[in-house]
Amino acid sequence: MEHPGLSTTMRRILLLLSCLVLAVGICGGPLMMRLYYVEGGSRIWLSSWLQTGGWPLTFIPLAFLYYFRRKTEGSNAKFYLMTPRIFIASFVIGIATGLDDFLYSWGGSKLPVSTSSLLLAAQLAFTAVGAFFIVKLKLTPFSINAVVLLTVGAVLLGIRANGDRPEGVTSKQYIIGFMMTLLAAALYGVILPCIELIYMKAKQAITATLVLEIQMIMSFAATAFCTIGMIVNKDFQAMSREAKQFNLGEAKYYTIIVCTAAIWECFFVGIIGVIYCSSSLMSGVMIAVLLPVTEVLAVIFFKENFSGEKGLALFLSLWGFVSYFYGEFRQTKKQKNTSPEAEMTTTHTESV
Repeated sequence: MEHPGLSTTMRRILLLLSCLVLAVGICGGPLMMRLYYVEGGSRIWLSSWLQTGGWPLTFIPLAFLYYFRRKTEGSNAKFYLMTPRIFIASFVIGIATGLDDFLYSWGGSKLPVSTSSLLLAAQLAFTAVGAFFIVKLKLTPFSINAVVLLTVGAVLLGIRANGDRPEGVTSKQYIIGFMMTLLAAALYGVILPCIELIYMKAKQAITATLVLEIQMIMSFAATAFCTIGMIVNKDFQAMSREAKQFNLGEAKYYTIIVCTAAIWECFFVGIIGVIYCSSSLMSGVMIAVLLPVTEVLAVIFFKENFSGEKGLALFLSLWGFVSYFYGEFRQTKKQKNTSPEAEMTTTHTESV
């Protein structure tokens, strides 16, 4: 994706920062959600709401960006850059994200972190297919290899998943949770290329401000969708009662609620940042490669089993990650060698 006015060095810095923020979200989000359920939480719509409920935090970086625009552009600086067309597209994708949050929360309430991570890793394959059809992304042998390795690693994680079924969860509930999480992975695999499509069809400069505005509207729409679910399910009235019965105490209940919302917002901001600086497939790769890290953290904090299959899956995920970035490195090097400047240099050398 081209970024007018954005140097290669700055793009790489932004990509690194986006990856770090995404790592916090993808590793911390599932663990916080599982902590909520393990310690006595049971409101699925509330858990869904928390995944995007931290959207007001986006105002903080937007305020800084607006301040710098005022410094450079003066009173002519616009308070927002989003057009009505982008607003509508972002809102629609946000509604789809809200549905995806609900599917994932339902699955997360019935599955251990290891199994839900397995199913989310499968979304890389959906993202690759979606990016191929929606944004016409060219798949290189290295990216295809990464998709295959990461998907195989995800499948290996599920070989002994049935043995990880949480206590009190029936076989029927487990299967439903399994299917819900798989649907969430499939839906998000389509959402990511759609976000990239917004950037491609924006008909205006894609700046960091616009990217954050798109994310804010998406999260707001998703939160509104889940808020309706909470109202219908009477989750707001149940929160005070649930807090009093929470295993860790009422104060820690609300602390977990706030921290969960903030960590999940890191996930969504990181995702759109990676798509902005690279591609939707890259974001899918990042999610897939970080999920085994979440597996390890689940073993540490929730005493989940770490089988040989999980160790092999971790190895395959890292291999796929390296394969993807090696392909990106080769592609970048090839583009530099075939750039107009390189061609002019070659021509000049030949003439001399």
